[in-house]
Parts: sequence; structure tokens; C-alpha cells
Amino acid sequence: MGRTGPPRSSPSRMVLSDRVAHPSRRDTEGRESRAPRHRSAGPFGGMNQTFARIRERTPDRTSRYAEARGGKDKRGDRKDERRTKAMKMQSSLATISYGHRTRTKASVAEVESFDQFDLLPSIKEAMSNDVLKGMVDIKPTPIQRLAIPALLGQDTGRRSSRIKDSNGRQEFLLAAETGSGKTLAYLLPAVDALKKAEAADPAIAAYREYFDKQMAAMREPGYTGPREFEPHPTAARPKVVVLVPTAELVDQVGRVAKALSHEVKFRASLFSANISAKVINASMYSPTGIDLVVATPHLLSSMADSDPNILSRVSHLVVDEADSLFDRSFSPVTTAILDRALPSMKQLVLCSATIPKRLDSYLASEFPDMIRLTTPNLHAIPRRVQLGVIDVSKDPYRNNKDLACADAIWSIGKDAPRFESSTPGEVDVKRIMVFVNEREKTQEVANYLVSKGIDAVALHRDTSEQRQSEMLDSFTTTGPMRADLAAAAIPPPGKGRRSLPNTKVIVATDLASRGIDTLAVRHVILYDVPHSTIDFIHRLGRAGRMGRRGRGVVLVGRNDRRDIVAEVRESMFMGQALI
Repeated sequence: MGRTGPPRSSPSRMVLSDRVAHPSRRDTEGRESRAPRHRSAGPFGGMNQTFARIRERTPDRTSRYAEARGGKDKRGDRKDERRTKAMKMQSSLATISYGHRTRTKASVAEVESFDQFDLLPSIKEAMSNDVLKGMVDIKPTPIQRLAIPALLGQDTGRRSSRIKDSNGRQEFLLAAETGSGKTLAYLLPAVDALKKAEAADPAIAAYREYFDKQMAAMREPGYTGPREFEPHPTAARPKVVVLVPTAELVDQVGRVAKALSHEVKFRASLFSANISAKVINASMYSPTGIDLVVATPHLLSSMADSDPNILSRVSHLVVDEADSLFDRSFSPVTTAILDRALPSMKQLVLCSATIPKRLDSYLASEFPDMIRLTTPNLHAIPRRVQLGVIDVSKDPYRNNKDLACADAIWSIGKDAPRFESSTPGEVDVKRIMVFVNEREKTQEVANYLVSKGIDAVALHRDTSEQRQSEMLDSFTTTGPMRADLAAAAIPPPGKGRRSLPNTKVIVATDLASRGIDTLAVRHVILYDVPHSTIDFIHRLGRAGRMGRRGRGVVLVGRNDRRDIVAEVRESMFMGQALI
């Protein structure tokens, strides 16, 4: 039945009102709006509405999608997870003000030579004759200019360097970028204090007198007395202890200590899983005594459990890589050693390339009087290290990171035959480190690289410490490695199996990124985007050490945070800290 009369001015039912996006007058005037009608769930439930209820339906669709995915919403939870990771990355490091950095830079500029430090003459001779032999224009690094006079108690005008706690103990934190010479910064003052204390020790003076008399008596003809000497006063009682997290770092720090000991004349021993228990026991309980020990915390702690007195005369305790040794895995044994050594300790030195916020909070609560010596470039990746980015989501990789990683290594290695070494017919071997986030991925990536003709090995926590040292040995030597030029020539496609003999690759997690002096490494590939700025600093810090140039390559996939990589790259270009 048709409707009669003039046509209505209102729009028809099939045309949306032009005020559909605006609130009603009753709402704008502040009056209480009418309660919304209950929507029926039938097929016509959406009719006779003044606005589209799309936003109200989205949570229902999202929750159904999440239930289908096992409780994880791809568009909701994953975005929140990414935001959380980004926030962690930005807040993982303690902040060092740029005003403090500027003041520190001005103060270190006043020191130009090791001769300005109040070190014993024998230590300065050992520096030039053994430790830094062959190097020209030797100058202390920024952390050495800051730390050595402070640890020596040398008056440099810095009031904080002479502060002691209520027990007369000094506490220091040395924080400097990777490859900046922190080992010498804490070893030289510790050895200096060791020798000065030895010269003033009456027990050692008496033993020397006894030793000389016994030796003279033994040289007499017809001597029938004892042929053995009484134990030295320092037997099983070291004065200096250096704690490091890995056996490789024990060897690395130990080499520097041994080089100093030849000229300075002190006894240094290394304790790690690479050394047999028989040798360790003989070194600790040697009748000739022991002065300095470089050890991993778990091994030294187990020795102290059986003989607590071995830590009874420790005057200088150094905790290298403190950000690792005070984390969850090492903290119980590190603090146990610290507690046993505190009664006799005169100086505690913590050393790290980064100051995570958790370490910052721990030091503020446990060591509130600790003197913090930080370099101007702390938490900054050196500008001599360049960072390249490979977009794995694009052709030809199509989100295949294995293929992108192999291609990047081939790009580095295939140019090497163009540049012969100083020996005719030979070419330098490129040593490359590839870092992944998960331990399970190391062997998988290494196997793929081997299948592509690349000499690659996997390094992870399940690898024995002795095997780890063997793998890293060629990456920590300063001398060049060379391969035959003819063998390094890359055959054309279809002419035999392609191989890349002029490269050596280690695929590792963060196990190989802490403190190891990889002087021979010029290229680092970040297979996975690191979780935090701390990992960025340590991984990229394996290249470009001791003033050398280096290059890093990060593989960015479809699900990686490109904005974080862009921020890190920009900070590196500007020479800014990653905070």
C-alpha cells in the first residue's frame, strides 16, 4: 500500500545521515544519554543504527583470532612485545651525562706518557721491553690515564681518587669501551702495590736471609743437612687475584701478567679448565710462593671451599667483566670470593665495558662509596667501525638469513685474492665472527656455511673450555694468517665445488663477545638483531680494536626492529653513546 502526501525531507533508510560521525545534541549538552539498545545477534542486528559499530566488533574478532592462535594475537600481543623490547633496549644501560664526559675528556688530555705515572722503574722497563715490545709512539689510552694514577693514589687533583671507606679500603669501577686497554689499567697499579708491599714485609725479608744462608751452606763441600727449603711466606697465599668469566680470558690476561713478571720478578699463575688439577695444585702450594692469580670464579671458589686460607692475604681483588660476573649465573660464587677476601683487602677494582642498570643498582646499594672512572666514549661504538645493513626480506634472499650470511662472507672473501700479502704467492686469511641470539642456532648456521664452502665452526656454552680456546686462538693472535694464492682463487661456476679457503668463521653467541681481544677480526656479522644495546656494543666491539678499522654487517629480516637498527647506525655515525 503506497504512502500519499508530500515527500519526506529526511534521507531514505539506505542513505547514511550526514551526522553519523557526530555525537547527538543530548550528549553535547551534557544531558544523560539514553542507554544503548541491546543488539540482537541475528542477521539483521545491525539495522536501524545511527553509527557503525566497527570498533566494538574488533575485540571480538581479535579475541577469536587469539584463541585460534593459542592465546597470542599477532597484531596485538606481538606489537606490545616489540614495544617492550624496544623499551628494554633503550633503558638497558646506565646514563652517563655528556657534561661528565666533556670534563673527563679535558682531564685525560693532560697525560701524554707512561712516564707521568708513579710506577716502579722495573714496571716501566717491562712495559717497553716485554708488554709493548715492537710498538712505536706508545701513549696511555683514556682509561689508563684515568685509572692508573687513581689506583696508585697519585695526586692528580681529583679529590675522589683518594677517598677510602670506613675500613681503609678503596673501591673503584673502571668502565671503558671495548679494546681500550683496561687490562693494563688495573694490572700495573696492582703489581706496583704488590712489589712495594713485598719490600716492606719483614717476613719476606727474613725468608730471603734464611734462603741465602741455606744456599751458601748447601754449596759447602761435605754438606749433609736438608736439601729442601721451608715454604715461602706467600705459599698458597696470593696477594693479587684477578677474576674473569672464561678460560680464554684467563689465558689472555695471564699472558700480560706473565710478560710483566719476567722483568718485575713476581710469581703469576693461571687457573682455568684448560689447566690440569695437578698443575694448579702445584702452582698454588709451590714452596717458592705465589703472588698473583688469574682465575675463573667457579674454580677459585671450589679451591677456597677446601682451603679458605688461600684468600686470607688478598690485598687487591680485580673483577674483570663485572657486568657478567655479577649477573645471575656468576654472582653467587663471585660474592662468595669477595666475602672471604674482604677482611684483608685494600683495593677492590671492578672492570667492565658497559654499566647495565642492574649493575648500577647493585653497586649503589652494596658499594655506595665506590669511585667510578668512566671514559668519554663509554657505551659508544667507535666511529672507526662501520655498520652495514642487509635487508633479508628483499630479493634475492626472500627472508633467508642463512643465504644472506653466506653471501656476505663470500663478498668479504672473494676480494681478498686481489690483495696479495707481503709474501709472494700468498694471501691474508680473513677472520670473521658471526653472532646469533640462540645457542641452538650456532651449529645450524655453521653447518649451512660449511655446505657453501666456508670454513666455519660453532662456539657455544656446550663446547668445552679447552675447545673454545683452540677455536679462538687464531682469532686472538696479532700475526697474520696466510693461504696459498692459487688455493684461494675462486673457481668459476660449473668448474668443481666452490670453496672459500681464505676465510675462517666462528659462529657464536655472546659467549665470544665479552672481553676477548680479537685483534685479528675486522668483520663481524650480526645474524640476529641483538636484544639490547649492551649486546650491540659487545658484539661490534670484536672488530676495530686497539685503533684498527672494522666493519659490522647486520641482517634485518621481516620481523626485526628496523627502527632500532637505524637508531644504532645513526648513533655510530654521530659518535654518540647508545643510550
